[in-house]
Amino acid sequence: MSYKIKTKAFGKYLPKKVITNEDLSKLVDTNDEWITTRTGIKERRKASEDVLEMAYLSAVDAIDKYNYDVNKIDLIIVATITAEQKTPAIANLLQAKLGLNNKQVMAFDLNAACTGFIYALEVASSLLQGTFKSALVVGVEKMTNVIDFTDRSTCILFGDASGAMILEKGDNITHFYNDSKGDDRGILNVTDKITMNGPRVYQFAVETLNQSINKILNDNNLTLADIDVIIPHQANIRIIDTMIKDLNIEREKVLVNIQHYGNTSAASIPVTIAEYKEEVKEEKNALLIGFGGGFTWGASIIKI
Repeated sequence: MSYKIKTKAFGKYLPKKVITNEDLSKLVDTNDEWITTRTGIKERRKASEDVLEMAYLSAVDAIDKYNYDVNKIDLIIVATITAEQKTPAIANLLQAKLGLNNKQVMAFDLNAACTGFIYALEVASSLLQGTFKSALVVGVEKMTNVIDFTDRSTCILFGDASGAMILEKGDNITHFYNDSKGDDRGILNVTDKITMNGPRVYQFAVETLNQSINKILNDNNLTLADIDVIIPHQANIRIIDTMIKDLNIEREKVLVNIQHYGNTSAASIPVTIAEYKEEVKEEKNALLIGFGGGFTWGASIIKI
């Protein structure tokens, strides 16, 4: 699907506490070389704040950095799987924390794991074609809420972060492709703590990354030459490297920050966007690609 929108502001929040590979080697049988060569991750963040506070701090970063009038916001969507409570939704509490309780605002959370931000962007873009005027979309995860720090296969991968974007009605055509397949075998699952069949997830990720990119380009009569920057979900450097090789992508087009933050699930893509926009002010054609539990996957071509 395609929609007309305009991206207006970008923000992020990264917790101060850093957990290095060396730190993890004191908890489980691992070391820096083993983690780095298999994942590309050198460190990740651990939040003292709850999910709501992280979402709020990334939203305020976007609002303040771009001098955006918060009172224009009439739609709030938060993508997360790690909220500390089932209800109220983080989006509802974020509305209150932003001082918007006296405004007419639609607010809700969305659960699509690591693809959550792209799902939320499409939902927001669709709603902006109607009566809504300004959407705050947040991807926030406190993955340390669901990590078993005795499980070497998962505790090395994940970190905490939040990213935010504000969209309005506009003239820029934004394309989406989102898809899913029910994981009824528990290959990637979170009940109390996250469990994962690593080889199966890796296979799924590599297949769906390539499929998503090819589909969204072909469906919209575009090529990689039309794309200025590619922002994949930061799950594993080997997955990203395989994508680059299989599709013959120019490596300098692909943004990578997994070495600093690990896999931050729904926060991964908006944090990467916010960092990119701190350096590149002019508008660029970005290809966003996500994949995660559910199974979910998808892509967007959007001007940022």
